[in-house]
Amino acid sequence: MNEIKYAVFTDKSIRLLGKNQYTSNVESGSTRTEIKQWVELFFGVKVIAMNSHRLPIKGRKMRPIREHTMHYRRMIITLQPGYSIPPLRKKRT
Repeated sequence: MNEIKYAVFTDKSIRLLGKNQYTSNVESGSTRTEIKQWVELFFGVKVIAMNSHRLPIKGRKMRPIREHTMHYRRMIITLQPGYSIPPLRKKRT
């Protein structure tokens, strides 16, 4: 599973958890149907809707070459009532 990079925890995403909506960053090349199928299979939930948007590109200039640092988009996944995704935990070392 390389499409979903990580879950996003901002003020807005924490508010959306109360509405059964989960936010995560995904690869820009993955499609909405791929992400929906993966979430339904991996977590065993039913997805109602998915919204996505591309974040503003942050670039940096290294001498004559200008490169972009972000290559992902943000997905907001809405689940049916009664379903939830377990909290993601960081691995302790």
